[in-house]
Amino acid sequence: FSYLLIGWLFCGFAGADVLGSSLCRSLALHHQYTSLASQPIPCGSIPGLVPKQLRFCRNYLEVMPSVAQGVKIGIQECQHQFRGRRWNCTTVDGNLAIFGPVLDKATRESAFVHAIASAGVAFAVTRACAEGSATICGCDARRKAREEGWKWGGCSEDVEFGSMVSREFADARENRPDARSAMNRHNNEAGRISITDHMYLKCKCHGLSGSCEVKTCWWSQPDFRVIGDYMKDKYDSASEMVVEKHRESRGWVETLRPKYAFFKPPTETDLVYYEGSPNFCEPNPETGSFGTRDRVCNLTSHGIDGCDLLCCGRGHNTRTEERKEKCHCVFHWCCYVSCQACLRVYDVHTCK
Repeated sequence: FSYLLIGWLFCGFAGADVLGSSLCRSLALHHQYTSLASQPIPCGSIPGLVPKQLRFCRNYLEVMPSVAQGVKIGIQECQHQFRGRRWNCTTVDGNLAIFGPVLDKATRESAFVHAIASAGVAFAVTRACAEGSATICGCDARRKAREEGWKWGGCSEDVEFGSMVSREFADARENRPDARSAMNRHNNEAGRISITDHMYLKCKCHGLSGSCEVKTCWWSQPDFRVIGDYMKDKYDSASEMVVEKHRESRGWVETLRPKYAFFKPPTETDLVYYEGSPNFCEPNPETGSFGTRDRVCNLTSHGIDGCDLLCCGRGHNTRTEERKEKCHCVFHWCCYVSCQACLRVYDVHTCK
């Protein structure tokens, strides 16, 4: 993806319910893009599309809302996974590049965003096809035979179609013979493979009083949080690479190889990067770092979300905060719960 295109997809197709309408207005998006149901999507008006993506948009117009939804859930998951890190997947209000310059370099952060966005697209398109949102795709009908103790039924989700859409659209611009394109292609595919590897059999029992005399099963995707947790582990164990140049018939071509020969080389499921990340402790407009000042930290944690590490040794401030919460809840037969509202006092710690 280009980050201009991510911004358009995130707001123009998927709506502004997460970041707020101010971001989408700042992206200079015309109101016609905010509602897919009201009118057709003008593919030629989407900024940042390369010719292959433009052709794809026109040929697969029905699934483009799902592509946008996939980008959105990918960014949401990124923000959840990094909520306690110095870099918290911040999106920028007032900048066409939705992440700012932070992803300009070939860092771990760039690797994660490409992987989780590509996985999100594959996930959303696969789910939409199974739900019947588009006529050009549907259930995976390749498995029909009866297995021992159960039979195929329901609607197996066609993850191969969803991955194809993600591959054709996200990888279309990664066709340059340079290291960054090679890195992006690898990480995009790692995100898609994470969906395929986490497919599982979901079953439903049939019979009198819930007995499992007959059981039908189908392939289903996991909750996307499972994918996010998995890709976060891949971020933490990402492989550092070095760039090598080779002379080929088409000219100079850049490839990647592991920086450290004594480590296990990365597999197709691992994330790769070849440039170091800034520390994100202090604001730096050149790197896109917002710093960690005023971020909420966990006083009792010794991890990166703890006040010592998240605040980069600057210390923290503490304030008390009153919150209204439900309490003294009582279940009434039948069938509702009544609760009182209680004020509770909490200590909130923020970085200096």
